[in-house]
Amino acid sequence: MTPDLDTKDRCFRALLIWGNLVIACCGIALMAMCIFFISDRGGLYALVYATGNDSIWRGAWIGVFTGFALFCTSIFGMHAIVVSKRNILLAYILLMVIIYAFEVASAITAATHKDWFVPNLFLKQMLQNYNKPLPDNLPSTQDQIYVINGITETWNRFMTESKCCGVYGPEDWVKYESHFRQQNTDADNPWPRQCCQQDATGAISHLEACKIGVSPFLHAQGCYDYIAGPLIRHGFGVSWFGFAILCWTFFVILGVIFHYNQLDF
Repeated sequence: MTPDLDTKDRCFRALLIWGNLVIACCGIALMAMCIFFISDRGGLYALVYATGNDSIWRGAWIGVFTGFALFCTSIFGMHAIVVSKRNILLAYILLMVIIYAFEVASAITAATHKDWFVPNLFLKQMLQNYNKPLPDNLPSTQDQIYVINGITETWNRFMTESKCCGVYGPEDWVKYESHFRQQNTDADNPWPRQCCQQDATGAISHLEACKIGVSPFLHAQGCYDYIAGPLIRHGFGVSWFGFAILCWTFFVILGVIFHYNQLDF
């Protein structure tokens, strides 16, 4: 190899090493992002689970795996480029292609299922499960009990902490038939007490005014934005950051393949 070609080869290998270093950093960032999402700090998983489609969580779990795998494989790739042996480079290429396929699945899953969370989806599950009496035939209904308790507790927390009521607003509780309405009269409890304004001690400020819908003693805003907002933002972040990593990784893999073909047998 001439000195000029040797210099070009060294520069190209340095570029590939730098490309893998970027992939390693992105892999750690992706893993951290997905771990933050699946840790469910907002307590939203019970609502998502009750929809029967928690694929966005599965996509995040795949993202955790692919993030860690990208980090480890890119470190291995830097070593493979330094030693520049065909068998080691081939192993790196095969591993990276497999991980690439998993990350494609993760990004597509997160990108498509974030649009699943429409208002009527949460409205239906709220009306059907909020304050619903628990079934007696245990243990076959443990899953149903988890859904009922999870939805009731999550809605109570959101309506209290976010100062909102229902999906669209308080009218959800009187406009539609629900288990809550079956157990309460419109005169006594037209909507859950969590929809009422509370003072610093957690006591309802003015119960009678809340019952008749007087603002600001009744939270007039719906909770949809507080529920779907974090899910859509996290799904957007996981998907599009994943697509950005895929674009970068694609060109790095092509570069390694080119370097592999340039080596002598």
